[in-house]
Amino acid sequence: MNIHVIDSHTGGEPTRVVVGGWPEPEGATAAEKRDWMQQHQDHLRQGVVCEPRGNDVIVGALLTESQDASCVCGVVFFNNVGYLGMCGHGTIGVIETLKYLGRIEAGVHRIETPVGVVEATLLENGEVEIQNVPSVRAQQGISVQVSLGTVVGDVAWGGNWFFLAHRTPEMPELLVENAGALISLTEEIRDAVNALESESHFVDHIELFDDTPTADSRNFVLCPGSAYDRSPCGTGTSAKLACLFADGKLAEGEKWVQESITGSKFTGWVTLDDQRQLIPHIVGQAHICGDSKLIFDESDPFCWGIS
Repeated sequence: MNIHVIDSHTGGEPTRVVVGGWPEPEGATAAEKRDWMQQHQDHLRQGVVCEPRGNDVIVGALLTESQDASCVCGVVFFNNVGYLGMCGHGTIGVIETLKYLGRIEAGVHRIETPVGVVEATLLENGEVEIQNVPSVRAQQGISVQVSLGTVVGDVAWGGNWFFLAHRTPEMPELLVENAGALISLTEEIRDAVNALESESHFVDHIELFDDTPTADSRNFVLCPGSAYDRSPCGTGTSAKLACLFADGKLAEGEKWVQESITGSKFTGWVTLDDQRQLIPHIVGQAHICGDSKLIFDESDPFCWGIS
């Protein structure tokens, strides 16, 4: 069995788009396809993104058919531990992949994800603007205790659930060389948030942010598999914009530049739809870095990956 993949990175964060060889999952919607994949094709997820073919950082994206005729495709995102509702950097990677394959040109393209349809505009300069699903701050001022003391933050939805907190002086600086310590800290924060006996949503992403002279904010984002996001994180930036808007610190249409721990940047802003829902817009750019065939030999003891 062979699977055809296109690799790209968006601001340093890799996306592996599956474009052939993976049997179409059953289901009418992207959400149903994701659920069917989880039950019947999870070995393919592991084989595509886990070692020895992949690593903890890679986000996979399976292109699927969409029942929505207005969509260029459907997509299901996944990583080393499971499935994602939405992925901002991955959507940018999908658009760059479709461009590379000659399936789209500059313009607006709709993509069905498990959490809804998103619009992605391929700009003439090669950048991609995502119009994400509606985002919202669900809880404000949640307090948890960790080894470094008290951490206070907000719970927000940007296509995935985030706990967002400002870096305190006791925490490591948001630098690549501190990644190990930051991973340990944010894992501790994630466990503490999810242990709360409250109406808090299950949070699988943690975002620490800080001031920086080179952007409006710098962040460190812990992903569900405990790898950190090399990009500023599209869904994390969406969650951040929702919090800023809720606090009156960001006006509709006002630009916000979010910088990642690696120094890559997304530009974001928000608009309100007819139902007064907050719609985040994120602009970033992806670059193709691989076009390959993954070989699955069932005599290989690690054929389906190391999970």
